[in-house]
Amino acid sequence: MTFHDSAGHRTSGILASPDTPTDRLVVLCHGFLSNKNSTTNKTLTRLLLEQGIATFRFDFFGQGESDGPFEQMTLTTAIDQAQSAIELMVTKGYRRLGLTGSSFGGLVSILVASRRPDLLALALKCPVADFPETLRLEFGDERMAHWKQFNEIPNVTGGPGPVPLQYHLYEDCLTYDAYKAAESIRAPTFIVQGDCDELVPLHQSHRLIDAIRIDKRLEVLTGADHGFTKGDDFRRMTMMIADWFIDRLNK
Repeated sequence: MTFHDSAGHRTSGILASPDTPTDRLVVLCHGFLSNKNSTTNKTLTRLLLEQGIATFRFDFFGQGESDGPFEQMTLTTAIDQAQSAIELMVTKGYRRLGLTGSSFGGLVSILVASRRPDLLALALKCPVADFPETLRLEFGDERMAHWKQFNEIPNVTGGPGPVPLQYHLYEDCLTYDAYKAAESIRAPTFIVQGDCDELVPLHQSHRLIDAIRIDKRLEVLTGADHGFTKGDDFRRMTMMIADWFIDRLNK
């Protein structure tokens, strides 16, 4: 299905519903340079459907099948799309809502959750709470300067680069404080990250969990990388996220 954010951008999404009618649903936010059909999103959908919980996954601006171009993507647009996705699900009768996000999608989920007291559960997979810091650490001064001058970045997913991307994304991210926003989250929150994450500094998750004032849990998986590429790490991560929603949306 498609829907539009407040700016009119066409956004592609997939609603997966169990055989038995339900008012429980989790909205899934994918990571940077990914899409709605990421392995994590599809695995969580399967696990939640087995427990009678619907999911809605969508593509951020310029990714997957949503309107673009990707080079004009901003955090503000991503937040708007996630908000619009939740509102769409509310109009379809879903009332017991959860939200989850991976990496950049985790940042979006933090900021959205801080504005939505109606969420019953939040789960974050290696959330990049401070994206500007992560970008500076990943690129270094020279490549940050290159980005500002040429509006392109290296492909952080390992693919052939560079990737066209307006420097305005970085400037837009600087206008948000996810740690401050986390203080307003009212949904019980679960964070999972590996201690060998090569992209997102682990101290961000520690600082984030300290800022959250509601029921919360941080799980650090020994030896796990950013993508949870080891089979056992991936299974543990997805099962823990699914269990978090199953427990809280069933209450």
